[in-house]
Amino acid sequence: MNLVRLLQLASPALPVGAYSYSQGLEAAVEAGIVRDAESAERWIADVLAFSIVPMEGAVVLESMKGADLNEMFLASRETAELRAETLQMGYSLCRLLEELGLEDVPRGEVAFPVAFAFAAKSWSISPEDAVQAYLWSWLENQVMAAVKAVPLGQTAGQKMLLSLSTKIAVPEGEQFVNFAPGLAVLSSNHETQYSRLFRS
Repeated sequence: MNLVRLLQLASPALPVGAYSYSQGLEAAVEAGIVRDAESAERWIADVLAFSIVPMEGAVVLESMKGADLNEMFLASRETAELRAETLQMGYSLCRLLEELGLEDVPRGEVAFPVAFAFAAKSWSISPEDAVQAYLWSWLENQVMAAVKAVPLGQTAGQKMLLSLSTKIAVPEGEQFVNFAPGLAVLSSNHETQYSRLFRS
């Protein structure tokens, strides 16, 4: 049953609005940095390696072990869009968890990886499995954003998922690293981008 709950938590059908965010990828397309499957894969791989695994993955992992990292993670968001994104998704997940019958669901401004960790811990999912599911969910959303924004075909998207999934890794130790200055700049640019499909 733990596997079923894990699949539910990582599902694109989870109503937290992840599909509406590109996390700077749309701005990278607008800037011409991402223009085809190869450049999209390179962009996603870099963000995964330099930001998502060592920061968001680490937050999920350590939150499940009892660390209080919500304020630290919110402070690490470089732009208004990225901060609004994690708060909206965190809020949506917490409200859903209440509707699903979980008790002591966090309230207030809750970052998405913290809410995700709470759900996984409540459902007795192992921290390592939870981190891999979180990273897979992020990766799947990024590839689908690339399919829409570049645009790319569905087969190209599946090839990217197959290749990039090998880069999913459980962070080692309490190393919270978020070094993706290009993402921060493009996320800032996206806030005033004239034409866009995504909220970030």
